[in-house]
Formats: sequence, C-alpha cells, structure tokens
Amino acid sequence: MKAVQITTLDGPSAVELVELPTPEPSPDQVLIRVRAAGVAFPEVLQSRGLYQMKPELPFTPGAEIAGEVISAPDGSGFTPGDRVAALCLLGGFAEEAVAPLETTFKIPDNISYEQGASIIFNYGTAYFALVERGHLRADESVLVHGAAGGIGTAAIQVAKAFGAGRVIAVTSTAEKGAVALEAGADEFVLAEGFKDAVKREGGVDIVVDPVGGDRFTDSLRCLKDDGRVLVIGFTAGEIPTVKVNRLLLNNVAVVGVGWGAYVLSRPGHIAKEWAALVPHLESGALKPVVGPTFALAETTQALLTLDERRATGKVLLVP
Repeated sequence: MKAVQITTLDGPSAVELVELPTPEPSPDQVLIRVRAAGVAFPEVLQSRGLYQMKPELPFTPGAEIAGEVISAPDGSGFTPGDRVAALCLLGGFAEEAVAPLETTFKIPDNISYEQGASIIFNYGTAYFALVERGHLRADESVLVHGAAGGIGTAAIQVAKAFGAGRVIAVTSTAEKGAVALEAGADEFVLAEGFKDAVKREGGVDIVVDPVGGDRFTDSLRCLKDDGRVLVIGFTAGEIPTVKVNRLLLNNVAVVGVGWGAYVLSRPGHIAKEWAALVPHLESGALKPVVGPTFALAETTQALLTLDERRATGKVLLVP
C-alpha cells in the first residue's frame, strides 16, 4: 500500500510517499480502508520533531481517519464494509490503517467520509472545551478565535448545538469571516480591533482560543463577570502570559483545555463524547466544514496549508 512517512525532522517539505506492507491488526484493532485522513497541527509539529509524541523514525503520521472496515474481531460489533471514523493516533496517512476498537465509531449515513475524518479531534476538542471544561450554560455568548479553521468551525457549531445564545467569530479576513458565518456564527469581527468591537456589544461569557499570541490579553478584557477564556492551543506561535490580578479584579477564569492527554488516559471517554455528538450529527446541527483536500502525494502541501495558516475548515488527505 502507499503511505506517507516522516523520515527526517526537516519539516513538511521532507515527508515521503513510500510503499509499505498492509498493517496487521492486533486482536483489539480494526483494519480500515482509509477514504479520508484528517490533517492537524500536531502533524506539522511532528514533521519537525516538536510534538510531545516522538515516534522513532521513520514513521507514518496521521491520527484521525474515516473509511470502510476491512476486518474486525469477532463480537466487536463491526463487520466488513461498515462506514467508520477512527482515532488511530499514528498510521493514518496511508491507504490502509489500524485503529483501536474503543476509538472506532460508525458514522451516520448523512456524514461523508471527509466529514467523518473531521469529527473526533475537532468536535471532541470543542465539546471538551465548551461543555466539559467551560461549563457552557444556556444562552451564554461565545467568542471564537481562528473561527474559519477546523477547530474554530467545530467550536461555532458545538456552541450552538449545546445551547449558546450568540456566537461571534474572530477571523483575519472578511473571506474567512464568510466561512465562519456559513458554519453557523451569528456575526464575525476582524482580529484587528476585535476587543473594542466585542466590548461595544457588552462582552462575552466564553472565549475559545486556539490561537494564543497577542490576542490573549484582549480576550480577557472582552469577558463579562464570571467569564472564561478556554486555552486550546497556540497556532500564533507565542505562548501568552497572564497577570492574575486581572482574574481577581474581574472575577474571570483562564481554563486549560488539553483534550488529548485527558481523554487518552481515560478509557471510554472519547466514546462518551462521540455519543453526545451523534444526535447533533444526525440532525445536521453539527456539519463538519471540509476544507482543502489533497492526495497522499501532496502531503507536503497539506501540511504547509496549516503551517502557513491558509486553511479554512478541516484539511484532509484523500488516498
């Protein structure tokens, strides 16, 4: 089978397309014909050796896939041909991959393979952030940074599906703002000067921040009393600091959202999140925004699209 490998830590341009044997599933794994594989920022970091997960070289990256079951253990509930999404952690950038039974899930009939490969990471993270860590309450207002990207569009839809009132998107351009509106945001504001625009409307209860950098302090200033900033990541590159007197004086909170480490150390937790998302996937309230798609031979371009912050929606490989 064809697969993509990271053979050196020289960045996205150094990944290679190679021929490998089909992986052999263990007794607790499903073998899947990959129809779509999600591309996420951790894979960009892995190409440079900067991610916390550091497999020995060479290795096949790719954590999130969707496709058809080729084989599954007896009694697993899966049969060949089932349409599934799976978190495999590694090996997804290939024509075939194995995934653990406990992180493999049947996808609703109305969800495409491309959408299926866009759910577990982004919608799991957004659900964990807003519902489990942020304790979103009915009719609260939510501000979403990076709102045209995979995490951002997921956060918009999860906020709406789970009871938020107004959702404001923050984007770098009007074109990305249109993507956020299409995903379900009530309005968008440009990143330049977003604080003043939001404060004029009375502030927000929750800020979803996968960006970090110099927006962080202004995000705190946007909060209403009892507001929360949910720290998901730092795609801007800079890790911000906070003067905690701001938290005290305004009775606000900064909440860390480390989805991966949390769910992977708690067997069954991803399944609980999936179960919470499925009714909203079936109803169409959650409709993953598919971004640019690439062939396996174009993996470098896919990674650079993320690295250079050109992506809208979920970036995908389609073997």
